[in-house]
Amino acid sequence: MYDIDHYVAGRSIPGRSGRFGPVYDPARGIEQARVAMASAAEVDAAVGSAAEAFPGWRATALSRHAEVLFAFREILNARKGELAAVLTSEHGKVLNDALGEVSRGLENVDFACGIPHLLQGSFSEQVSNGVDVTTVRQPLGVCAGITPFNFPAMVPLWMLAGAIACGNTFVLKPSEKDPSASVLLARWFSEAGLPPGVLNVVHGDKEAVDRLLEHPQVKAISFVGSTPVARSIHQRATAGGKRVQALGGAKNHMVVLPDADLDLAADAAVSAAYGSAGERCMAISVVVPVGEIAQPLVDAIRRRLPAIRIGAGSDPAAEMGPLITAAHRDRVASYLDAARAEGATLVADGREVTVGGVTSNGSGFFLGVSLIDHVEPSMAVYRDEIFGPVLAVTRADSFAAAVDLINRNPWGNGCALFTRDGGAARRFQFEVECGMVGINVPIPVPVAWHSFGGWKDSLFGDLHIYGPEGIRFYTRAKVITSRWPDPATSRVDLGFPQNR
Repeated sequence: MYDIDHYVAGRSIPGRSGRFGPVYDPARGIEQARVAMASAAEVDAAVGSAAEAFPGWRATALSRHAEVLFAFREILNARKGELAAVLTSEHGKVLNDALGEVSRGLENVDFACGIPHLLQGSFSEQVSNGVDVTTVRQPLGVCAGITPFNFPAMVPLWMLAGAIACGNTFVLKPSEKDPSASVLLARWFSEAGLPPGVLNVVHGDKEAVDRLLEHPQVKAISFVGSTPVARSIHQRATAGGKRVQALGGAKNHMVVLPDADLDLAADAAVSAAYGSAGERCMAISVVVPVGEIAQPLVDAIRRRLPAIRIGAGSDPAAEMGPLITAAHRDRVASYLDAARAEGATLVADGREVTVGGVTSNGSGFFLGVSLIDHVEPSMAVYRDEIFGPVLAVTRADSFAAAVDLINRNPWGNGCALFTRDGGAARRFQFEVECGMVGINVPIPVPVAWHSFGGWKDSLFGDLHIYGPEGIRFYTRAKVITSRWPDPATSRVDLGFPQNR
């Protein structure tokens, strides 16, 4: 048992509130550490450190920003195995998945290394006689990030890389369920040359979040999590005059047309539904087969399920690890009986899985893969974001009915279409109401030089996260109009400014 401290002003700071939260090893079902839970005063200290560091970091040359980011990038790349092991130990995901998470986070650092180019302004010469206009983008100040348990390295890097590159300082409140990765990232940033106070990590629960939302020196809030919390954070923080991007939940659909390659679609459905134990906001949670392909597709998916190897994330042979906590595992499992009670067909029951001879209610937080057919939109298994290894099948009679199903869903994070028909694909991407669309790609997470974000109840705010929109989120535009006239020509003119 060990304690996980805060990281403020470039050093580790033990918690002073006297409150701690458990950090589990999900594969063994035991508490392996405890994390300090920050009081409002401890959050204030972190924000104060960031505010003190801001003037110096903002005034630092962009070339130095890039230099620090390049150095951090090299450290992260060299030690990605170490970081992946930390993710596996606290989250439970298999090592291969953890390495993939680090690589996707590294993409965002790569993008941010180009900050001298990304912050190029615009200039118009001679807009009027002797008048020039320049537009520049400047940092906001102290920014804060509140990140989820499912990607404890990647999502913080979605925020940190761009915010720091732009000249802001940052206070990160990671998930208290798997907090060590954020501290490790902060230490490596310090090692790369980031000045003390530019990046601070405070752990905690609602008390810490509430203080960040109300703190007058915090200028912007980035959040990734559930829709109810995202909505609340957006309402409260914008009411206080802060800039907010709050990414919420999802119910991602994968439509399969009759002309699709059956094996390709079945492989994609299994991979996208059960990877990382379904604890992904971009996981496919609903497959929508259209017409006569429905039963063959369900059969093809079912045949693949027994081959999925479930085990501890540290086991090189494992393809899917445990869920994050026992409470979350039990919540996910509860949808199986509920679906059957509402009339759905339980094709595969994940509660029957054994890991090392132990059933899913044994020592680890394991739950096997589940497949539920004949799911209707009125059922809880369709309505709710389950966030676990449960795949629902909702059959559709036509292409139009499948698109309508997606568009009527309150979430609009991501969706996918599997087909060989280019016309159908073109129509789908044009008509569907989602922020991220895949064509024969089941998890359409954008690369770092585009931006990530959904529509409808999957995003609260105007700008998506990372990429070009992330740079715009962490900066504000300033327009400078200048003239250097001959003093001899100066006179009083009360009329409207003229451009001719």
